[in-house]
Order: sequence, then structure tokens, then C-alpha cells
Amino acid sequence: MARKQNVTFADIAKYTNFSKTTISRYFNNPDSLTEKNQKIIADALEKLNYQENKVARILASGQTEFVGVIIPNLFLHYYSEMLDRILSTYETFGYKFLVFLSNGDADTERQYIQELLAYKIEGLIILSHAIPSMELANLHIPIVAIEREDAHISSINTDNYMGAIQATSLLYRHNCEVLFHINNPTAKSIPAYGRIEGFEDFCREQQIPHRVFLHEMKDQTASQEHLKEILSEIEADSPGRKKGIFVSNDTHASILVNLLVRKYGKLPEDYLIVGFDDSPASRNAIFPISTVAQQIDVLATEAVKLLVEQIEEHKNSKHTPVSEPVHKMITPVLIRRETTERDLLAEDD
Repeated sequence: MARKQNVTFADIAKYTNFSKTTISRYFNNPDSLTEKNQKIIADALEKLNYQENKVARILASGQTEFVGVIIPNLFLHYYSEMLDRILSTYETFGYKFLVFLSNGDADTERQYIQELLAYKIEGLIILSHAIPSMELANLHIPIVAIEREDAHISSINTDNYMGAIQATSLLYRHNCEVLFHINNPTAKSIPAYGRIEGFEDFCREQQIPHRVFLHEMKDQTASQEHLKEILSEIEADSPGRKKGIFVSNDTHASILVNLLVRKYGKLPEDYLIVGFDDSPASRNAIFPISTVAQQIDVLATEAVKLLVEQIEEHKNSKHTPVSEPVHKMITPVLIRRETTERDLLAEDD
């Protein structure tokens, strides 16, 4: 059986009686043609069963429609859901994504960025914290950060401080006698530091006994061990007191709930827990976890939208860098579930 030949610009030109230059304009600058001529060519493409050669178009226009994405890990459910939401924007914005997982290593990220630049990406979305924003800005391509240090690049962030106030206030309203916050060590330049700051400010203002635990918890094993240690310290320090624990993410909050259930066979009445993110880990936990929803779908959509705007500006300004970074803040939403709402637990029983 003879192999089917690809339809070329010459074939389309012959079929329509237009020049190859006109056909090229249809693909690269359709507005330069009349609507009548655009329709003639569109009908010809359908009749000839034309399939666009993407590689040829990239070579001709220099525009790949590729966007790079660098994320630090997939252990935290927040990152996996964020990646899923970013990828799902293809139908809206038409950009394709090249994704690299860095594990937070700066040299590895630099290698990945060089690889992405070799693929002629038109922009970059970065969630990892390893490379300073000034260094990223010197790449002179459109870049949007999500929840990382962003002094020199555009960003989309959750109002982490407000989220911490919402979480801590919920525990306070449930009459917890002592409050705890569990987090990774976090630089003040990173938006998530607002979770620590908001917790401490609220506790000091209300004069509530409190403590912050900061441990490096990058993977499942480290998280399990550190959370066991933290739980032992909490129980030793506050026996018989009603304890409210605000955990910096839902993955670690879920591990903490599992540790309590394995130890006591239930979620003890003197423990109330709030996570952060509203990732699947909070919804699918053995006891659904109260959490501060980051509105991940909004963050992802706004990040891609902002990047596309900057890509268009970049094209129209003859590849000069975007003048000023743009920073957008997304309001978090408190979601109450069984780890704070004991009436929900009672209904389940």
C-alpha cells in the first residue's frame, strides 16, 4: 500500500489558485487576508485533509508555544495538584508544557533551565525556591513564580498571612488551650513564611500559649520521623489540655492524623488539626481535614494567564524584558471538616 503523501503549501496553492506566499500568510498572519480568502483556504484544508506540520511552523515562525515548568517535588500533594491544574490550561491558552522535577537543587535547576532554553521555550513557570529571582530575571524571558521568592520576577501567591489567621482563629474559637504550628524552616522572603508570621501574631495578640516547630521534611520518611518526635513533645508538654495544631500543608497534616489514629484507634477529642492547601490529602484523609484552601485552580489559571500576557508583551516589544514584575494575591478560603468540627464526627458515628 502506497504511503499517503503530506499535503504541502504548494498543493494548497494549486488547489486554491493562490500563491504559496498567500498560503503562508494564512498560517502566520491570517488577519492580513480578507475573510473571504481565509474561508477559501480553510475549506481547501478540509477538502485536502491537511495536517499541520508543527515542526515546520516552529522553524518558520520561531514560536514554539512551549512553556517550561519547574517544580521541587511531587511528595507534597499541593505540587502534584498544581501541576495537574497548570497542564489543564492547554485548552484555554494553547501552550504546551515541558516539566522538570528539581528536588530543590539549584545546580540541577540551572541544568534544566538550559535544557528548556534549548527547546526555545517562550516562558517559564517556577514553583521551586532554589534559584534567586534576580538570577531568573537575568534570563530575559517571561517568568511567573507561584508561591516563592519573587522580588525580581512576576508572581501569583496566596495571601498566606490571612490563611494563617483563619486557621489559628478557628482553633482559638474552638477553645483550644494551647496552639502549635508545624512547618519547614522558611525564609522571610518566601510567601509561605506568612503562615508562621500570621500564627505567631494571632497567638501573641490573644495571649494564647503557643509553640512553633520547624523541621526539614522533604520526603515521606523524614516527615514521619519528625512528626512522631513533634507529637511526643506536644503530649509531654500539654497533657490533659485541648490542643490546636495548625500544620503548614495537608500532606503533613494527613500524616499527623494517621499517627494519632494508629496510637489511639481514633482521633482524640483533645486534638484539633487544621492543614493548608485543600489538596486531595485533606479530602481523602481517614478523617477529612479542616484546611485553608489555596484555590489551586485559580492560582494555576492566573499564573498561565499572566505568563501569556507577558509572552505577548515580549513579542511586541522586540524581545526586550518586561519592565516591572507583576504580583497578584489570591484570597484563601477556610474549609471546616472533621478534624475541628466534632459534630461532623458525631454524625459519622
